[in-house]
Amino acid sequence: MRIIIIGQGNVACNLQAAFLRKDISAEMVSSYEGLDTIPQNADVYIYAVRDDALAEVISRVHVPQRALHVHTSGTLSLEVFGLDKPHCGVLYPFQSFSKAHIIEDFSTVPMFIEAKGIDDISAVYTLALSLTPHIYETTQADRERLHVAGVFANNFTNYMYSVAKDMLRGTQIPFKALLPLIDETAAKVHTLTPEEAQTGPAIRGDEKVIQHHLELIQDGKQKELYRLVSELIQQNRN
Repeated sequence: MRIIIIGQGNVACNLQAAFLRKDISAEMVSSYEGLDTIPQNADVYIYAVRDDALAEVISRVHVPQRALHVHTSGTLSLEVFGLDKPHCGVLYPFQSFSKAHIIEDFSTVPMFIEAKGIDDISAVYTLALSLTPHIYETTQADRERLHVAGVFANNFTNYMYSVAKDMLRGTQIPFKALLPLIDETAAKVHTLTPEEAQTGPAIRGDEKVIQHHLELIQDGKQKELYRLVSELIQQNRN
């Protein structure tokens, strides 16, 4: 099987590394400069590009119609492939990817797939199975909700780390002092529900501590963020 990965970003680099570890031929091409000379004999073309560029990139790829085309978007539908790419699907790896931190064990990554016909879903499933056993066939609507859930669980959480780092600015305390706390919090939700794992002044209803924290926070938006999240935690308790 020969795979062409269109794109050279975080997802593309991690997918290529994962396929190569399985001795599967996977070549990355630039979505900007490599489309005019894209190989014509690949079995699979994977589009790992930004959502707002996907339709335009797909329209510039002209290869035999027997090939399978899949995108890696958490939100876009199959309709983005149009009529000239009849064999198409979705291969959405649900993980946070970075070029600077290539995932070594892709077998732990959940893969969400979609296709129209039974033959295409079988082909996408086989492709996914070459990387991970954790495969879920899903609809676009469910995939969109999953993507939002991922933003809360990952992107927003990572931003909270940034706020926490900012709170330590001007102290003698390094950010790494927070790492055991971060690791324990993440570990607990493997065995507890998020509601069961919740700790802190908001879930205890400790208004005195909350007000003191608000006095310590200098940035107005961070202060409002603390207040709003605390209120939501308290509402979730009731």
